[in-house]
Amino acid sequence: MQLDEKKRGFSFMKEGPLDMRMDPSSPMTAKEIVNTWSEADLGKLFREYGEERYWKQAARGIVLARKKKQIETTTELAEVIEKSIRHSRKKLHPATLVFQALRISVNQELSSIEQGVKEAISLLAPGGRMGVLSFHRLEDRIVKNLFRSASKPIKKMVEMKESHLFPLLKLLSKKPLIPTLQESRENRRARSAKLRVAERI
Repeated sequence: MQLDEKKRGFSFMKEGPLDMRMDPSSPMTAKEIVNTWSEADLGKLFREYGEERYWKQAARGIVLARKKKQIETTTELAEVIEKSIRHSRKKLHPATLVFQALRISVNQELSSIEQGVKEAISLLAPGGRMGVLSFHRLEDRIVKNLFRSASKPIKKMVEMKESHLFPLLKLLSKKPLIPTLQESRENRRARSAKLRVAERI
């Protein structure tokens, strides 16, 4: 629901403050990152968390723009990115992956996912099942690796760090379940969704 509130600053389609915090009490905002991080750090963020092909251009464009004026709103940032990335993917707005990277960083999403999935696995009772729904490759990769590690024989698990967190799992979906074409048509946000399911042995 937060994504639809323009005052929360998640969407480049709606003008709002450059915030992006899921928890409004958190100290870090997207505005702080955009206006204070170095060009190198911004580039690394867009490359690793956004998987943006033109991360150098995006970072450079932001640094040049903020020298003239601090970037304060979602639409201001989107305009800067659009001007900086001229050869982006046709189906995606040029700012899509940059906004994704900022949101992930502000909310520490990847570390939260890893911690949450590990703790959920450790709480499963025998026969208990869990499903994890992710919405982009970075999230799905974490879930896939944790499920696979937890489904390995005990001898191999002993060699893993924090192996004590993992009971043995049986993977019920070797490949992630994805929405049907009809589901995607009815709910556009389901297009990138991937569901993985596992059961405690």
